[in-house]
Amino acid sequence: MLLMMAEVLRLSQVAQAFPGNWLWGFLAFNQSHVPWAGCSLHDTIQPGFSFLVGVALPYSIAARMARGGAFPKLFGHAVWRSLLLVALGIFLRSLRGPITNFTFEDTLTQIGLGYPLLFLLAWKPPKWMWAALGVLLFGYWLAWALYPADPTAFPQYTGLAAHWNKNANFGTHFDQWFLNLFPRTRPFIANGGGYLTLSFIPTLGTMLLGLAAGRWLREAAPEIPYRKLLIAAAVGMAAGVVLHFTGICPVVKRIWTPSWTLFSGGLCFAFLALFCRLRAPVFLLVIGMNSIAAYLIAHLWERFIADSFRIHLGPKAFQFLGVEYEPLLSGLAVLGVYWLALFWMYRRKVFLKI
Repeated sequence: MLLMMAEVLRLSQVAQAFPGNWLWGFLAFNQSHVPWAGCSLHDTIQPGFSFLVGVALPYSIAARMARGGAFPKLFGHAVWRSLLLVALGIFLRSLRGPITNFTFEDTLTQIGLGYPLLFLLAWKPPKWMWAALGVLLFGYWLAWALYPADPTAFPQYTGLAAHWNKNANFGTHFDQWFLNLFPRTRPFIANGGGYLTLSFIPTLGTMLLGLAAGRWLREAAPEIPYRKLLIAAAVGMAAGVVLHFTGICPVVKRIWTPSWTLFSGGLCFAFLALFCRLRAPVFLLVIGMNSIAAYLIAHLWERFIADSFRIHLGPKAFQFLGVEYEPLLSGLAVLGVYWLALFWMYRRKVFLKI
């Protein structure tokens, strides 16, 4: 959530003011999504959010069961949560649009679409979860591999990998049918970033990996199962890299390829082990314990806060170190307001939950 909110720092604009500077170039790269295959730090935000949904689920079920909850009621709540997440994602994607933008690639929507099945698998033995993960990833890979490839499309992969070229793939074909079932200002042809509705299927795979981590943590409590987490991290990242470089399935976050599920899932296991070791400071807990609020604040407040600074402090208030640093300084001010709002909620134990 911190990485997502920090988009207001606009490090790419600062890097453009210092062409050739390795530090600003490095920071800008890791605050941007890669054009297609590969991974930057920014690309780990969505899998991290999805992974932690799975991690939290065993704790959530246990807490509700301790309060007398039964499966039918808990499943009904899971379905209700799913519908709310889907609707909230559509709402956020429709901001400042002429009509409702029925699109399903938002992070919240993707999580919501897969959440009921995740919940059901959380009640099953681990072998069900691992079997479901294998079926999901292999079945999804096979559907794409069997769809006719277009080696002329970006990024012009050849051979088997051509089936995962941008907007010339099975997922785009599905959206050209599915999204045009909804009212639109113009027919849907393709998503500019290549994002897809069907990515919720391999995203469910990411949540299942998080579910495995959550179970390991509960079973080992109060110890931390570092060995399991680090082995899972190594296996996931290695599997993703092998699939990518053999051309079987490229690692592409934008379309959430099965190899991306494995590679990013490995990174999530590694990050989880790291933060279990470090123990997150209050600065991060303030954000993480109100993740839904942080997500909404980042999407809804930026323009209002930035305009308020400009109106009341003047248009040049953040140019005191030079115009090159203005995007960074104004972004730090906006980010500070975000954090103070979340800190206020944290101190008063106001946590937005769905």
